[in-house]
Amino acid sequence: MAHNSSCLSILQISDSHILPEPGETLLGIDTDYYFQAVLEQAFASHPPFDLILFTGDLGQHPGRSNYQRILNTLEAYKTPCICLPGNHDDYKLMQEILNTELVSCRKQVFLGNWQVISLNSQVPGTPEGRLSDQELTFLEQCLSSHPNHYALIAMHHHCLAVNSPWMDTMMVENAQELFAIINQHPKVKAVTFGHIHQAATLEAGSVRVWGAPSTCFQFQPESKQLTVVDTPPGYRLIQLFADGSLESEVHRLPKPLTGLQTDTQGY
Repeated sequence: MAHNSSCLSILQISDSHILPEPGETLLGIDTDYYFQAVLEQAFASHPPFDLILFTGDLGQHPGRSNYQRILNTLEAYKTPCICLPGNHDDYKLMQEILNTELVSCRKQVFLGNWQVISLNSQVPGTPEGRLSDQELTFLEQCLSSHPNHYALIAMHHHCLAVNSPWMDTMMVENAQELFAIINQHPKVKAVTFGHIHQAATLEAGSVRVWGAPSTCFQFQPESKQLTVVDTPPGYRLIQLFADGSLESEVHRLPKPLTGLQTDTQGY
C-alpha cells in the first residue's frame, strides 16, 4: 500500500495487555517489549501518521502504573492518539490518566472531511461486547450532525462473526442495532476493531469491516477453542482519501514470538 500525500494515514494498534510492572510476562511474553517493538517498526517503516487508534485492552490488569507507561510511550511519538476501552480495561482510570493534548479517550475526531467515531463496547465485569443505548445514540448524533463527512467507526469488540466459536460468543451482541444505524448513513465507510488478536477483512454490504492483530500474542483463526500461536505481532494501517475511498493492510514484526506458552487454558 503506497503512501499518497493526499490521504490521511491512521495507525491502528490493539490488545497490548501491558502488565503492572515492566518485565512482567503474560503467557511467557513480555508485552511491554512487543508493544514498543510494534510502534518502533510502524514509525520507522511508514510516513508520518495523522492518528494512532488504540482499540482496547491496553492493560491486562489495569492500574496507574501500566497506563502511565503506555502514556509515556505514546507521547514520545508526538502523534495524536485515541484510546478505546477493551474488556480488560478500567475505562474510568483510562479517562483520568490518558488525558493529554496528544493522548486521550476522545470519542469523535475530525480528519479532513472524515470523522473517526470511537464507541465503548465494554460490558464491565465480562469479556462480552455490547453497545449501550447511550453509545448508539451518540453514533446516530455524530452521523446526523455531520452528513457531509465520511465516517470510520472504531470499537474493541468485533461486530461480525469471525468463525471462531469461542471468540464469537464475545462479539457485540446487539450488532444488528449498530448496522441498522450504519445502513441509514451511506457516508459510513468502515468499522474497525480489536479483541480478536488476529487480522480480519470482512464486509457488511458496502461497509468494510476490519479486525486488527494484537501487539503481543495472536489467536489461531477459526479455532473452536482458545488457541494462542506465535504468529508475529502487528498493526493495521488505514488510509482515508478525500473522495471517501479507503485502503488498509496489516503489517507484522519480522520474527515470531519467543517464549510463548501455548498450553494455556486462559489468560
